[in-house]
Amino acid sequence: MSRKSPRSRRKAEAAPRLPGKSRPRTAPGRGRPKRRTARAATPARAATARRRAAGSRVARVRRRPRASRRWSAPDPARVARLIETLARLYPGATTALHHDNPLQLLVATILSAQCTDERVNMVTPVLFARFPDAAALAAAPLPELEELIRSTGFFHAKSVAIRSCCAELVARHGGQVPRTMEELTALHGVGRKTANVVLGNAFGVPGLVVDTHVTRLAQRLGLTRERDAVKIEHALMPLVPRERWTAFSHWLILHGRAVCNARKPRCSACALASDCPRIGVTVSA
Repeated sequence: MSRKSPRSRRKAEAAPRLPGKSRPRTAPGRGRPKRRTARAATPARAATARRRAAGSRVARVRRRPRASRRWSAPDPARVARLIETLARLYPGATTALHHDNPLQLLVATILSAQCTDERVNMVTPVLFARFPDAAALAAAPLPELEELIRSTGFFHAKSVAIRSCCAELVARHGGQVPRTMEELTALHGVGRKTANVVLGNAFGVPGLVVDTHVTRLAQRLGLTRERDAVKIEHALMPLVPRERWTAFSHWLILHGRAVCNARKPRCSACALASDCPRIGVTVSA
């Protein structure tokens, strides 16, 4: 029996593999993408493609957001009619906060944040009987002050704001409430809304008070598209005569409480319906 030589029994060695020359593997579970073969165009397939393209164009037009529409300034004639109607509906409108002097109105306005005017009017008589002036309020014990105003909500922050504001009144203005927007807004806890309430109702200085009711009605009536209170105030200034700024704020507040409420406005009983675009109103009575 013939024997094989060692050279013949040696296995053929594989050629050395150079780095980077190996074929990359595909991810597990995924094979090579299959090439799609072009299907023959038929009249039926062409008609289907045309219908799909037309439908997508219609869908794109319908889904265009409303925000892309150009904003148009309110018609001055319509605004004038709104003002005259509100003046006829609410003659002699004024603030619902009870007060005897500018300091009491300032403190009551601070307390009215996130609280009803009726609740504030229940708290302020006892508060002012205990602390009648700015010096007394500035030196009021914090626990006692908090207990007196507890029912108005956020009593800790409000008590700190009242004490700090009154302390600044004593130090800077001799305990008297200043008569300018700049001096009022420099006080602790006093913003433009509070300053306009005090200026318009205590000193007769015209000012637009922008609260939740004014914000809602200004947008629904199409007077502005702004949402920030300061921007709404400046947007309403050129629309309303300056001598009616304070009264206009009271009119919108009273109308917002009585008719144009937030959830379901009574549009069928609204005297402004003919001049109201009802922006944002989805459900009404």
